Amino acid sequence: VLVNSAGLARVQPFLEVNEENFDAVMALNLRATFFISQHVARRMRADGKGGSIIHISSQMGHVGGPERSVYCASKFALEGLTRTMALELGDAGIRVNTLCPTFIETDLTRSSLADPAFRRYVLDNIKLRRPGRLEDIMGPVVFLASEAAGLITGSALMVDGGWTAT
Repeated sequence: VLVNSAGLARVQPFLEVNEENFDAVMALNLRATFFISQHVARRMRADGKGGSIIHISSQMGHVGGPERSVYCASKFALEGLTRTMALELGDAGIRVNTLCPTFIETDLTRSSLADPAFRRYVLDNIKLRRPGRLEDIMGPVVFLASEAAGLITGSALMVDGGWTAT
């Protein structure tokens, strides 16, 4: 099992994004995920036992969001990569899926979620009216990694409190 969970967002308006910020986000969110997955998939194929690759993507890979153009682009690309990997690796029994959480309250996001305007934006879009917690994504990751998800590949599991349901 491989779980790709590293991610980076640089919050800024589209017209203000520079090459340095673009490259930093794409390098971590897409390039690193691509090549780590390639390395692990080669090993899984050689071992002949199949496996599960789970990319932690984002709801923003499905709906977009203001001042997150590069982050959203990286997550949309990750969704496409996931589907392509599923098509190419399925014959080896390797399943590839994304888990797409909403804003998860962590040490990295706590300051953003403390901003009243941003918190209002988030809670207005999450139909369950609360940000996510790490516990909200642990079960879905375990599920996707398990044989209970044995026929699931090329899919995106939304864990977003209903944000993308609209």
